[in-house]
Amino acid sequence: MKEWFIRGCVIVSSVLLYVLFWYNTLKPIELTVGVYAGSYWGTSVGNMYQVLDKAIRIYEEEHPGVKVRYVSGIGKDDYSEWLAEQFMKGTGPDLFFVLPEDFSLLAYTGALYPLDDTIRQDEAFDLSCYYEACKNAGQMAGRQYALPYESVPTLMFVNKSLLEEYGINMPSHSWTWDDFYRICSQITEASAEGSKEKAYGVYNYSWTDMLYANDAVLFSEDGKKCYLGNLKVRDAVLFDQKLRELNNGYTVTARDFDSGRVAFRPFLFSDYKVYQPYPWRVKKYSNFEWDCVEMPAGPSGSNVCEIESTLIGMNSRTRHKEMVWDLMKLLSADEDLQKEMFSSSVGLSPLIAVAEDREVLDRLFQGVPGDKAIDREVIHDIMNTGVAAPRFRRYSQAKIMAESAVDSALESGKALENYLTSSQHDINILLGA
Repeated sequence: MKEWFIRGCVIVSSVLLYVLFWYNTLKPIELTVGVYAGSYWGTSVGNMYQVLDKAIRIYEEEHPGVKVRYVSGIGKDDYSEWLAEQFMKGTGPDLFFVLPEDFSLLAYTGALYPLDDTIRQDEAFDLSCYYEACKNAGQMAGRQYALPYESVPTLMFVNKSLLEEYGINMPSHSWTWDDFYRICSQITEASAEGSKEKAYGVYNYSWTDMLYANDAVLFSEDGKKCYLGNLKVRDAVLFDQKLRELNNGYTVTARDFDSGRVAFRPFLFSDYKVYQPYPWRVKKYSNFEWDCVEMPAGPSGSNVCEIESTLIGMNSRTRHKEMVWDLMKLLSADEDLQKEMFSSSVGLSPLIAVAEDREVLDRLFQGVPGDKAIDREVIHDIMNTGVAAPRFRRYSQAKIMAESAVDSALESGKALENYLTSSQHDINILLGA
């Protein structure tokens, strides 16, 4: 009797294991995606879901038995906290969009899976399809942790109406700090001497915006050294000080700019893309004509700007790395999907072939009046020379310390060179701690 009982248990166990095996085999594999609603760049235009939904349809057709889902309605301002909570609970999404300010923390804490081996083993994938700065945005300490999805360079806004009022020509894309200062000085001085309403040269343009255009960096790529006392960095700080002195103690405000009495302001490409075509340009700034050019070049550099990129990363704990990698590539490197993103969103595609596609560009900017300032050649120059800010564990804290040190030096009138060198030492202690 005992022997029959044992045999029966073995048979039942075998049947249950067989059923469980086939259940798991037939049960769809589910991949989860972390995504935020709207646009990262602060504009009212941009739909992350539109391209994602299409990518999911294509992916599921190519991967029978795999289902992809995501939670909708998470705002950009709440997304970082939501993502952190998911990882703390052990329910982090298999694939997730990465905000620029979150990248270094996610990479450092091990939430992001390093992609180098996966990329090397995939003969059909080549990182050279991206602009260098876009690719570098997903790197930390020499390792690739994420792929770029959408990129936005910084341009220089030009109030064409104000320049025309003072008989000044629109600057070229190859202009310099000297050209920039001459225009700012001419407008500020002429408006102070004449009967016209007071006008100013620039709003919200500081030494941190100038660094790359002077071939300067604030930190080493590995985040272990600060270069605040470097000559090229000091030149940027001094130029910032020189521009401030034009205003005789007055702080130019956003209200001055919006009223049309400021000539220049750094401007994200996303704003240009949204507000240049009619009728949006009229709704944004109806009292003056405007356009954008590349950032002015410093004495040691060229017309270089910072490029920020939103990224796509893989959860280091996902059990489906090969499947997640396929979805990552589809969203980031598929030209048709990237064209749709480029057309429906506010940024530039990080793919060279898409961002410089003449047909796409003509369609995007067909509502721009007059000669287009931003064309294929300009995009080629901006994106090929643009730079991604280094990302490391203490980047945000170190940058705040550097900005605070410069502000203190400029306001107090302290000996700039000594103060920057001393502050660099303090920041290096932080970075080495």
